[in-house]
Amino acid sequence: MPPVHDQALERLAWYAQRRPVFTGGNAVQLLRGGETLFPALREAIDAARQQVWVACYMVSPLGRSGQVLAALMRAARRGVQVHMVVDAVGSNLAPHTLWQELKAAGVQLTQFRPLHRVWGLSDPGAWRRMHMKLFAVDDSHAFVGGINLIDDRYDGHHGWQHTPRLDYALAVQGPAVIPIQHTAMAMWTRARFGRDWRDELLQWAQGPGRVARLRQLWQDARLRLRPSEQGRLAHAATRQEPVRCAFVMRDNLRQRRTIERAALQAIHQARERIDLVTPYFYPRKAFRLALSQAAARGVTVRLLLQGRPDFRIAAVAAQVLYAELQAHGVHIHEYQPAFLHAKVLCVDGVWATVGSSNLDPLSLVLNLEANLIVRDRAFVSHLSAELARDFALSREVPAWPDHDPGWHGRLRRRAVAWLAQAYLRLSGATGRY
Repeated sequence: MPPVHDQALERLAWYAQRRPVFTGGNAVQLLRGGETLFPALREAIDAARQQVWVACYMVSPLGRSGQVLAALMRAARRGVQVHMVVDAVGSNLAPHTLWQELKAAGVQLTQFRPLHRVWGLSDPGAWRRMHMKLFAVDDSHAFVGGINLIDDRYDGHHGWQHTPRLDYALAVQGPAVIPIQHTAMAMWTRARFGRDWRDELLQWAQGPGRVARLRQLWQDARLRLRPSEQGRLAHAATRQEPVRCAFVMRDNLRQRRTIERAALQAIHQARERIDLVTPYFYPRKAFRLALSQAAARGVTVRLLLQGRPDFRIAAVAAQVLYAELQAHGVHIHEYQPAFLHAKVLCVDGVWATVGSSNLDPLSLVLNLEANLIVRDRAFVSHLSAELARDFALSREVPAWPDHDPGWHGRLRRRAVAWLAQAYLRLSGATGRY
């Protein structure tokens, strides 16, 4: 790859920080399920003139997601540069003919960390998957969230369902598009060539005086865009109310705990309400303590978890924590109508994050994840109203009167803790979770 120059560093200043980098002048739209995401994606891709970047964990051509895949092929055939990276494990159930069709149409397709036929999962790196769901079109539109390119009613392990799974994504215009695009590019180049711009950035920073230079660029730039991009994106963003937001990711380099720390900070600062939605819930002790302390100081803390588990072990892992949290006043609800796949956190009606990151060891320690944090009362109010619908369709789990799970419950909790630690050790992760 070409050397990193100052202009590029100005645009990558967000990655040098371990805290969220907020920019204003964004337009953010909440998209509920693939039913609303896929038409928006198809429209943006059909209007693309230069480039489309896709980084997605799971892909299936069945149902409505096939419309997006068809749009990608149409774009490639008319000369748009279409780059697509899919996780080799997440998309392993997709038919081989799909990959052949995409490549034949001109889509530059690659897989993230294919499993070696001989070593397979004995390689610790194979346990670290690309779990992101990112789409970027022409530097002007981006999409980030928890929705894979798979129909809402289809599940690779359970088949077709009558009711669509619950999931959310965000459509973004404005300065926040750039880091989303860069991250999708990084995933593609890492999968194709084994390295990406972050390697170049780290190498550049090792030179004498360059860390100081990078800090100065950060102070001067604040994610400043090139003049041509500034004008185009500012014009796009003014079509809606400007929103302050920050793209955050989790990788195994600079941004290992950015998503988790941002969520923890918001929880610590909460004064009125915390609504947390996630299908896989087995966070660190510090995270559970933050939720318990918030409830103890009078904050209404509600968790929306799976009521129809897709993986039994994941449901058990969450359930062994129920008594601990309920003892401090945390309200736990289980979503009933369908599978739950959304990853959302709302705090006090002013702060929210939507993305791919669960609250379990895979998302917090191993996988590559991506979220968008939004600070905007109007947007968070709209999101809260949508979550109110979801909580209304859930069942609140009654708290045990004495908050004592008994010997059977304690045994289950120890077994889950042992399995989690064993899984992390197999994947090469060090330290306590």
